[in-house]
Amino acid sequence: MDPLSVEPAPARLLVGLAKYLAGRDGRPAPDAQPAPRALERIGRSAQAAFDQGVALLGFVGETTFALARGAAHPARMRWRPILFNIRSAGFDALPIVGVLSFLLGIVVAYQGADTLRQYGANLYVADLVGLSMVREFAPLIVAIIIAGRSGSAYAAQIGTMAVTEEIDAMRTLGIAPLELLVLPKIVALMVALPLLTVFADVLGVAGGMIMAKAQLGVGFAEFLDRLVKAVSITAFLIGICKAPVFAAIIAVVGCFQGFRTKGGADSVGRQTTLSVVQSIFLVIVADALFSVAFSALDL
Repeated sequence: MDPLSVEPAPARLLVGLAKYLAGRDGRPAPDAQPAPRALERIGRSAQAAFDQGVALLGFVGETTFALARGAAHPARMRWRPILFNIRSAGFDALPIVGVLSFLLGIVVAYQGADTLRQYGANLYVADLVGLSMVREFAPLIVAIIIAGRSGSAYAAQIGTMAVTEEIDAMRTLGIAPLELLVLPKIVALMVALPLLTVFADVLGVAGGMIMAKAQLGVGFAEFLDRLVKAVSITAFLIGICKAPVFAAIIAVVGCFQGFRTKGGADSVGRQTTLSVVQSIFLVIVADALFSVAFSALDL
């Protein structure tokens, strides 16, 4: 017989081996669990969402406490990471924010041009572009861009550090991850986002002004004169005041999802995607709440 040939094992040997692997007492392996029903899946999803919401609230509390402690002791703040994050999240985002805001101003003016022309109210395109950009579109579009650009980067960075156990090493060395990784991002984004919003206001109004000149024959001087009368300081400050809230939401959600990363690279990608989705959702919810509050205050 060829020593390299392998004869098939007897059937009873295979059965005995299966029983041994199932358990020493010879009990058969348990049957596979049936797929959960639709109602059970909904319940599990709701429970997971509730648990994640509770964890997010806890993370917000820890971050707020650390931020208050840093404000009380400025020497504890890490200013070099803050400046680095201002550059990466603010200055480096100027091109994409400027292009999209300029195009958005063009679109708003173009969409309203036909209606305004029908009623002979060409000059009121300045009201349309100015108020819509300053109060709503500029802070919202900037927040969405930063959520996809910087919020995802925060989640990916912290998630990678969690997978490679760098965060555990920080805790072992006595370094608080919140102070090193989270606070600089929150402070930097709360500084950068209002400035980006002002930049988006300027570029959006410039785009609308150019389209008003092309479509409605409204000169630049006439447009700017009407814009100053239509857009009050209150309307401008309303848009600016939204930006720090949006910045806090984006930074906190991105860092929170990064800390929840477990496993390997697939978990990093999953949590990064989840951070972008949740950030944009919460920013839109916050914007809706701002609209309701400002309407109630007659602002």
